[in-house]
Amino acid sequence: MRSAELAQALDDIEKERGIPKEVLVEAIESALKSAYRKNFGSAQNVSVEMNSATGEIRVYACKIVVEEVADERLEIDLEAAREIDPELELEDEVNIEVTPAEFGRIAAQTAKQVVIQRLREAERSLIYDEFSEREGEIVTGTIQRAEPRMVIVNLGRTEAIMLPQDQIRGESYETGQRLKAYISEVKRSAKGPQIFLSRAHSEFLKRLFELEVPEIYDGLVELKSIARESGSRSKVAVYSREERVDPVGACVGPKGIRVQSIVRELNGEKIDIIKWDSDVERYIANALSPSKVIGVQLFEEEKMARVVVPDYQLSLAIGKEGQNARLAARLTGWKIDIKSESQMETTGGMADAPDEEDTAEDVPGLPADEE
Repeated sequence: MRSAELAQALDDIEKERGIPKEVLVEAIESALKSAYRKNFGSAQNVSVEMNSATGEIRVYACKIVVEEVADERLEIDLEAAREIDPELELEDEVNIEVTPAEFGRIAAQTAKQVVIQRLREAERSLIYDEFSEREGEIVTGTIQRAEPRMVIVNLGRTEAIMLPQDQIRGESYETGQRLKAYISEVKRSAKGPQIFLSRAHSEFLKRLFELEVPEIYDGLVELKSIARESGSRSKVAVYSREERVDPVGACVGPKGIRVQSIVRELNGEKIDIIKWDSDVERYIANALSPSKVIGVQLFEEEKMARVVVPDYQLSLAIGKEGQNARLAARLTGWKIDIKSESQMETTGGMADAPDEEDTAEDVPGLPADEE
């Protein structure tokens, strides 16, 4: 690369990539100084200057003016110094050009490496800035590699990672498959930005509802709470700011089209949409949907609720392996003890607070975002 070509390249990079020419010149000068010392001796006190307009590069040795030279690499006598500048005095510093004839090739190679490195750093910085601003959004990408410990997703300008805990249980991923996911975190690293995706995060479900339900996007309907066991079942509590808008109906959509679109995206994950209520008893009763509830008794100090359901609804209220009761507890934030009518008759009513071990609550080992 000739001097004129280098100067033109720096101009082009400044215009196209937005990297100031001064920054590139400073980096090139620093790299050339190291290259000179490596190839032509490190004892000299040298500086490298690059003309940003012409691309011309010169090397200067800085020497101290002395009466008697002890080390000619660092010193120059007064007589020789005054041939360069008649006004120089003892102890002054003088710069003497020492650009080697063969330095051009090294300079061109070094400058090219510096420019490539700075472009790479600038590109990484731009990608980080772009995706850190999009943290919390849904993106669509193509699976590049599906490995045992992670899925690599191509987002166009960069790659993202989906770790096992962020994958929907039971979902399979294949190379070339198009995929929607939630940007859960963006980190800086030595190799560039690291973008983490999730399909198991509760916020992924929330964002899908915002995309499918205009009333949520417009703020007429609010998503109050989500409890999710990804790949299996979720409960979503919704509330309408407008009396005329039915929050559950808005989320379900005409003939169930809106919620079914989300269910398809989640590969069949069941979704219960329930109405949030400021009355805690009604809210807990709603949360145990699709089970019918006869009565709810609250124990405020323990933040526990005893719920009575018809005998034939007991297994439905509890759910398979306790899932319905567990999700309802997580959705409402209350521990829930479910009893059938006959059980209540046997124990003689709803007086005492339920035992802690009999209540449905969060199950240890669930992902942090679901707890």
